[in-house]
Amino acid sequence: MAAALLWLLLAPLLPAGPADPPAPAAPESEAKLFFIQLSDPQFGMFEENRGFQGETVNLTRAVAHVNRLRPAFVVVTGDLVNRPGDEAQATEYLRLMRSVDRSIPVHSVAGNHDVENTPTPESLAWFRRTFGPDRGVFQHAGAWFLFLNSSLVCDPKKSGAEAEEQYRWLDSELYRASRSGARQIVLFQHHPWFVERADEPDSYHSVPLSARGRYLERLRQAGVRAVFAGHLHRCAEAADRDLAMVATGPVGKPLGKEPSGLRVVWVFEDRIVHRYYGLEEVPQ
Repeated sequence: MAAALLWLLLAPLLPAGPADPPAPAAPESEAKLFFIQLSDPQFGMFEENRGFQGETVNLTRAVAHVNRLRPAFVVVTGDLVNRPGDEAQATEYLRLMRSVDRSIPVHSVAGNHDVENTPTPESLAWFRRTFGPDRGVFQHAGAWFLFLNSSLVCDPKKSGAEAEEQYRWLDSELYRASRSGARQIVLFQHHPWFVERADEPDSYHSVPLSARGRYLERLRQAGVRAVFAGHLHRCAEAADRDLAMVATGPVGKPLGKEPSGLRVVWVFEDRIVHRYYGLEEVPQ
């Protein structure tokens, strides 16, 4: 396993495409921790809700990589299912994720296909009952990690006070993280805040401008270093000053040039390094 982890960390040194991140300057042993991000397993998408064999194959493969590499934790950044409220799709996702070694925490984040594009009290209750909380905070090796429900940010009109309650929660947790002296604060969500630039116009692919500015300003104030999202079914990277915005390709059905895969993220004392791997490319 150690050899595989070293290969993972040094892989950016090998000839690769221009989108690959720069190689880290320190050996793997200097990383405080590493984790794995999966996104958009979206059970039912391949077959338009007639079945989910393709998603089962892909997530089974991803879980095998997780159990071999032994990350500090796994985060799945939304769209766990293709059809909100579909019990069969949810049951298959949960069955496979329960095969992740019990020593590796799994955090399942809400996506728009899980709680609907415009969340309702009913869709939120179904997600929380089925998958667990749709927002949370945890710590590893002095770093702080938070996740939230970005669908509430994108379109809160049917969810009552939920969106504002989530913002107040985020504000409070960011305050605690900043006061703790954490060198690294990371946020997970489904929708990217933006795909190319922080002031880009509204689109289906990112959080609306009407909410985006407020959140980005608070994240910058708190010193958040990176936001990891999904939603696009392809990879994309951008930045707003010192805040990195990373959208990860899907473990489910891809809609871009990257194959179905996962992202490995190394957290160092002074930086965060990450790389996306197709499921067939993860070192054995």
